[in-house]
Amino acid sequence: MNRLTLMTLRMATAGLFILLLSGCLKDKCSHTYTLYKPVFKTLAQMRAGIKSETPRPIEQPGKIYLFGNYIFLNETNRGIHVIDNSQPDNPQQVAFINIPGNVDLAVRGNTLYADAYGDLVVLDISNAREAVAKKVVNNVFPHRFVYYTNYNPLNPDPDNTQVIVGWTKKDTTVDCDTYRMFEERFYSLATADISGNYASPNVGGLGGSMARFTLVGDYLYTVTTSTLQVFDVSNPWEPDFKSNANPNVGNVETIFPFKDKLFIGANSGMAIYDIGTAGTPQKLGSFVHATSCDPVIADDHYAYITLRSGNVCQNFTNQLEVVDISNLLAPSLKKTYQLFNPHGLSKDGSLLFVCDGKEGLKVYDAANVMELKLIKHITGIETFDVIAWKKKALVVAREGLYQFDYTDPKDIRLISIIHKRNK
Repeated sequence: MNRLTLMTLRMATAGLFILLLSGCLKDKCSHTYTLYKPVFKTLAQMRAGIKSETPRPIEQPGKIYLFGNYIFLNETNRGIHVIDNSQPDNPQQVAFINIPGNVDLAVRGNTLYADAYGDLVVLDISNAREAVAKKVVNNVFPHRFVYYTNYNPLNPDPDNTQVIVGWTKKDTTVDCDTYRMFEERFYSLATADISGNYASPNVGGLGGSMARFTLVGDYLYTVTTSTLQVFDVSNPWEPDFKSNANPNVGNVETIFPFKDKLFIGANSGMAIYDIGTAGTPQKLGSFVHATSCDPVIADDHYAYITLRSGNVCQNFTNQLEVVDISNLLAPSLKKTYQLFNPHGLSKDGSLLFVCDGKEGLKVYDAANVMELKLIKHITGIETFDVIAWKKKALVVAREGLYQFDYTDPKDIRLISIIHKRNK
């Protein structure tokens, strides 16, 4: 082979390599995105489907409520798991109440109150395994309609308003140029995940600290994003709206009762209400903090507030604030503790339980609020909310529902798990 032929062969080989490389690079320049298309039903169809069904696996655990031997665990936007906890070491899922659009709940006696998108639903749970819808109060929570319906307040036939009851998933792969065009034109519209959650710039039993419903005496208290609402439920099947109030502490997130007071958690602060006068809460004082997600609980002397960061929470603050409420008209910050990404919390005596997101569950000796002592750190679970009651801690985590026995605070032990089904 002469030198010219050899040189020609080398050049051809190099050229072919470059073409192959550019082809590979072009093939790799792609992007796969997932679109979730909403599945709609009319409100009339949705309401007709509110009923008890056979138990189903937990997939996206949310709010929790404890009443007697039963645990009511929200399945975000889908309904409520009914769990017989008469044997805490072997809890049994006995039913699922299908309530599309459900996020919050509260229980008193034989009555369960729940939201269904913008509606308030009243259910008879005399037989907890066979809940029966007794009443639907329309458009109690209008802020929910903004994200999940094509709601039109001027619609002469509101039963034909459609709500999102599910999502169909489709994965699509496109080249980079097409994806950039897609991103620029349409990304701002694709804001919902598969459960319909949006990244929006936005005494009966016991509820968790993330609750937006609570029952005190003959009154049901609920919060929307901006208001505290009061319903007389002395007739359990016929909630009678009595009044509302604006806490004026930013985007309202949670509600917590303690004796004759309500503590309202919002993304900019906490508001305290006296509910001694039935049906007409009187605002006492407020406490302002950095804009952040904000569950709150309280005892006789202090309020405990967790602040966390995140897309919806709009801040980079992750801490526990202890607020002195000896003067309810002027609460004042007592101490701040840095945490990882705290969510719900609960207190029993001097024990303070804090759900610290991916850092798990942290249990503190809070006898001296100026020097909290960490006595137990349970890792390996991503925690959301907790109810500590009668030496048992119910913990809602990404992985499912956990129960711990803290009879001996120095030896807190796991007693049961209901695992979430992995999709």
